[in-house]
Amino acid sequence: MYELTVISGKGGTGKTSIVGAFAHLASNHVMCDLDVDAANLHLLLAPEIKEQGAFYSGNIAIIDEEKCNNCGICKEMCKFDAILPPRHCEEQSDVAISLPISHVVDPVNCEGCGVCVHFCPQNAIDFPENYCGDWYISDTRFAPLVHARMSPGEENSGKLITFLRQTAVKVATQNNRDIIIYDGSPGIGCPVISSLTGTDMAVVVTEPTPSGLHDAKRILELCKHFSIAVAVIINKYDLNLENTGEIERFCADNYIKIAGKVPNNRIFVDAVVKGSVVTECGNETINIELQNIWNEVRTILTRVKK
Repeated sequence: MYELTVISGKGGTGKTSIVGAFAHLASNHVMCDLDVDAANLHLLLAPEIKEQGAFYSGNIAIIDEEKCNNCGICKEMCKFDAILPPRHCEEQSDVAISLPISHVVDPVNCEGCGVCVHFCPQNAIDFPENYCGDWYISDTRFAPLVHARMSPGEENSGKLITFLRQTAVKVATQNNRDIIIYDGSPGIGCPVISSLTGTDMAVVVTEPTPSGLHDAKRILELCKHFSIAVAVIINKYDLNLENTGEIERFCADNYIKIAGKVPNNRIFVDAVVKGSVVTECGNETINIELQNIWNEVRTILTRVKK
């Protein structure tokens, strides 16, 4: 089984559009969207959900008002200022509004370290698992899709990505699929590291802008650190041929294969508006280029795996 991760050093390079094209052009594969903080591959693939579940990670403290005697030890021990002092009943417009009369945990500041739970002499603090979002296994017109929706502001995206990758491998094994194509997160942080770890090959999508080249260099250095085979796709290459040439020279100097260059074309926007992938929209020039790129990526991936 081959595992291919498509990533980009920055957002907005067209990574997901190219992953959508790969979903159409590949065969006997499974798709997996690892950009859990802002998942959008499902917008192009129109998934029909077959299985779903809740994802829990970490814990969050909750004070039981009936047990709390307001000793204040939890507030003293908390290093994240997540314990708010008690407030008493107030009256507004002759209507009594009941406000907490014990210490309260601020869920935004709580890091789930458990110190307050450990030191509370009244055992008044519950410590349940934290709900972070939902995961899905879906059917699409091209291949099975494993994806998730993370709740706004939640952390532990790296753990969710690891879970999605494990699920994608399970789906591929059960359905005798020989390749998994991951749509990774932009940047070089924890989600990207979780997307890359253990993958067979990375494809870096970049664009001919100063920030595109700068961030591509960072993600390529990350791939080098983890000894992951890599190829580059230059999207919208004809927007600035000088910058495109600089990217090509950098890749040549560092022995990095350029799998192909995609011209700027309005059809990418039209495809997103229609909820389609670009290779379904009938532009022969774009289709031929993306087919050639996919063939090149598949060839490199096969050589790497041997």
